[in-house]
Amino acid sequence: MLLLVGYLVVIGAVFGGYALMGGHFGVLFQPVELLMIGGAALGAFLAGNNGKTIKATLKELPLLLRSSKHNRQLYLDLLALLYELLAKARKEGMMKLESDVEAPAQSEIFSRYPEILADAGVMEFLCDYLRLVISGNTDAFEIEALMDHEIETIKHEAEMPVHSLSRVSDALPALGIVAAVMGVVHALGSADLPPAEMGALIAHAMVGTFLGVLLAYGFVSPLASLIDQKVSEGMKLYQCTKVTLLASLNGYAPQLAVEFGRKVLFSTERPSFTELDSHVREVKAR
Repeated sequence: MLLLVGYLVVIGAVFGGYALMGGHFGVLFQPVELLMIGGAALGAFLAGNNGKTIKATLKELPLLLRSSKHNRQLYLDLLALLYELLAKARKEGMMKLESDVEAPAQSEIFSRYPEILADAGVMEFLCDYLRLVISGNTDAFEIEALMDHEIETIKHEAEMPVHSLSRVSDALPALGIVAAVMGVVHALGSADLPPAEMGALIAHAMVGTFLGVLLAYGFVSPLASLIDQKVSEGMKLYQCTKVTLLASLNGYAPQLAVEFGRKVLFSTERPSFTELDSHVREVKAR
């Protein structure tokens, strides 16, 4: 919703200001220049990215119209899930978690957290490292290094749409200049026209520069920025999982281990210790 509101503010500010200065909107209506700029930007996007990046970008764009799922409730569920798993392991032994890890969909613990269960990436990350811990041949430092490498890879893949859209945004002003130059060439090729008509052609040509800059910084660049913020929020799920599991490996009790994980969350979504404890009790009582 904020994305659409922001776009409306951009359009209202730019075109409203143009109207206040007495501008004529008919001059700005240049579909051919818009076609040149948009077509060139699309072509550059296709030529400069592989199929994986293109698919990831197209998949991510519709999701920007939805509210972020990375809210306080989701992080609460993750911490509560980690607490339950670690508490069960501490009470009954790590081997008791094997059935939960191998079939999360049938696990009584995992089934209490459908939002986490639906996140395939986080579930794979969590279950893989629980398997390593269950195997017994684990070293906290080696596990931490492996987690860091995997999180870096996940982050790199998630940021592919950010980089692809940023490159398009950077190219749009130059593509607008290309469209403007083409319009100027067309105007100069009609040098025998009266000055009034020549001036209109040049004005039409300059619209290309305007469109290129507006599309770049008013529309495409905000998309890249928004995806980047969502990636940062999503990475907190992995970082929280990592820190909590490592704290447990280093001998901390489940109550303290989840406190380690809670501390890595952004302050706007971070639950208090009391809030987390209450949430765990509430879920277990269902």
